[in-house]
Parts: sequence; structure tokens; C-alpha cells
Amino acid sequence: MPRVLVDLLSYTGTKGGMEVYARELYARLGALAPDWEFIGFFSREGFALDRSWFPGRTIDSGISGENRVAWARGELFGVTRAARQEDADLVHSPATLGPWRTPMPLVVTMHDMLYWSHPEFMTTPLYTEPVKLMERIVARSARRIITDSPGSASEIIKYLKTDPARIDVVPLAGGHPEGVDRSLAGSEGPMVLAMGNRRPHKNWASLVRAVALLPAERRPRVVITGGRGDDPLAPLVTELGVSDWVDLRGWVDDDDVAHLYSTATALAIPSLAEGFSLPALEAMSAGVPVLLSDIDVHRYVGGDAARFFTARDDAALAEAIDEVVGDSALQARMTADGYAQERKFTWDRTARETLDVFTRAIAGA
Repeated sequence: MPRVLVDLLSYTGTKGGMEVYARELYARLGALAPDWEFIGFFSREGFALDRSWFPGRTIDSGISGENRVAWARGELFGVTRAARQEDADLVHSPATLGPWRTPMPLVVTMHDMLYWSHPEFMTTPLYTEPVKLMERIVARSARRIITDSPGSASEIIKYLKTDPARIDVVPLAGGHPEGVDRSLAGSEGPMVLAMGNRRPHKNWASLVRAVALLPAERRPRVVITGGRGDDPLAPLVTELGVSDWVDLRGWVDDDDVAHLYSTATALAIPSLAEGFSLPALEAMSAGVPVLLSDIDVHRYVGGDAARFFTARDDAALAEAIDEVVGDSALQARMTADGYAQERKFTWDRTARETLDVFTRAIAGA
């Protein structure tokens, strides 16, 4: 029975997509590989949360995943100690960073290279160089590196000088939000939905400026969820005089998400860079047409189902919004294409391909 120590020190309930990945992956690995033993090495905060999704024994490391110094020390050295104590055959670090060295094979999932490709977007510049150093360390230590898309694989090779033979592209999948009723689409008027945090690379300001470019009579309502505290987009909304059209919301619960997906005309994501795009897949699975910035990972995820626009071109985004919002036949085609595209990405596929990577890493030891 292979024994895998899973490094969940960064799991605190606040990390968004990387935590979705860990939950969805391990919920399925437990069913897929009942003869494997998985041991979750959790942060103090993560251990206090619901852990019913994890398919094995869980350990409270006592290490805070929110204290950057304690967390970094735990990643570099604490994970290795725990793996030795548990006599693990393999260590998996599913959140980009991991231990300095392990006596057993290490597999790390590196979701993106944003600290390298777009350091100007990092909200905590003080940590940029330390994070880059930790990424170099774990990339050298890992027997195999899993990443989410071919674009991310290319950047790992470029920035970390990693042998391509050690990299496996294993795509993620979208969620399937419950309670969505697309018969309500447009029932509250034309509405473009946008969901995500306010990190600079998300480029939400472009969406606000694009809406302001449209004539008032053709301007849809825009709902941007995911803000925390004082929303940095609020001054721009006021400056451009679009407060009547742009609704800035904080984090929304499942019922709100279902209502937004039910009534939205389209979802827009103007990101300048991403490792993957879970929101795009989730929207397509809900039957919502998607408008995506024309970057490599969006082409990979959106395929022929999405409408693409140049990321830094506000006028191009405004044109895409106007085209889709004003054409119900186009919306119907995009919805059908979105269902077909989303079905290519499943968490079962993610789990199967990840287990294959684990097997090869152990065999190669």
C-alpha cells in the first residue's frame, strides 16, 4: 500500500482555486485508489475547517499557514520531518511550493509562474524574491512537476530551467454549481458577471472602463464579486460615472452564486495572466457564455466556445460585450459550445492522471 504525505500547510480556507484543487482532487483519489494511504499534513487553520473531503488520516501540524515566516519554515523543513515520521513513500505538495529536500520522491503541483512572468502584479513585493527562491528549490527537489496547462509548463521550463521530461500537464476542472436555472437568464435585464479577487493581474478595471465606453442605452449591468474590505475598483466606478451599472460585491455564498449564474447574460474575465481558469469552466458548466482575454491559458480552457478579446484593449472588450449581450442566438450557440468544451475537463480525469504521475514517481525511485 503506497503511503502519500500530502503537504497542506498552505490550506487555510483563504487561498481560492488552489484549495478547490486540493479538495476536488483528493475527494476523488480516495475512491480511485482505495489501496493507497493518504495522510494530510494540515496547517493549524486548515485543520480547524471541515476535512471530511480528505480520504485518510489528517495531522494538525500546529503551523500557521497565514504567518508567512512560520509557513515558509514549515514548507522547507516541517514537511520533510513529518514525511519521515510517517514513513511515507511519496510527498505531494499541491500548492506550488514545498520542501527543500525529501528522502522519498516529491511531486509538486505548480499552478503558475506569476512571480516570474509578472512580478509587477504582486501585491506584496517584499515576498517576491523569497517565493521565487522557494520555487527554484522545490523545482530542483521534485521528482515530477504537475502543472495545469501547456502555457504554465512552458513558463516552468523558461524560468526554472526544468527538464521538460519531468513535467506533466494535468488540467483542472470546473465546478458544477447547484440550483442554477438558466430559464431565468436575462430576466433581470442584461447582466455581465465577473468573479474573482482584486489582485492586479485580474485586470478588472478594464471591464469597468469597457462598460463606460458603451452607450448608456446598450450598457448592461455588471456584477463583480470577490472583493474584500474597501474595493479598489470603487473610485474608478465613481470617476467614470457608471455607479448605476456596476455592482461591486464581496464574497458571495452558494445561493447568490446560483442566482447570479441563473440570471447572467455572460461571464467576462479580462485577466492579463492566469495559471488556469476555473471560473470559465464553472460558468460554461452552468450554461453561461464566456468572454475571455486572449491569453494562452484561456485559449486552452475556452477552446471554440469562448469569445476572445485583447487583454489590454478596453474597446475590444466593450465590442465583445455589446456583440454577445445583443444577440440571443449567439448566446444560445455559445451556451451549447460551452457545455461541450467543459465536458473535456473533469476532476475524475485530473485524479486519474495525477495518480499515474504518483505511480511513475514511486517507480522511478
